[in-house]
Amino acid sequence: MIEKRLLQLVVAAACIVPIVTGGTSILRGPGFLDHAVVPVDLDSHFRYISGIFFAVGLWFTTCIPNIETKGARFRLLGSLVVVGGLARVVSLASVGMPSKGHLFGLAMELGVVPLLMLWQAALARRMAR
Repeated sequence: MIEKRLLQLVVAAACIVPIVTGGTSILRGPGFLDHAVVPVDLDSHFRYISGIFFAVGLWFTTCIPNIETKGARFRLLGSLVVVGGLARVVSLASVGMPSKGHLFGLAMELGVVPLLMLWQAALARRMAR
């Protein structure tokens, strides 16, 4: 089915973001954000969260084969991403507008991922018939 292949391709492309960004953030820490001094605890927390982000990207890739049967896993992973996006909104409201990269993340978290979740669910329903 063409739609299944298209969804698989879009999910694979979307997985590049957390895998590359999370992996880079684990290795480089928050220093790439151009802050001269980063407290040790903030560095530790940043790398921890980056590890979770990286793992979520990897786990999403496990949904790609037979994506129509991976609804529960896809929804769980998607809900983690959406909650992270909502936390980012709290930061936006409390501290102010983040950089363009973080706004891109927000668009992925509260726009693209929920749409992919809806698409996966619709595809699963059609293929189950």
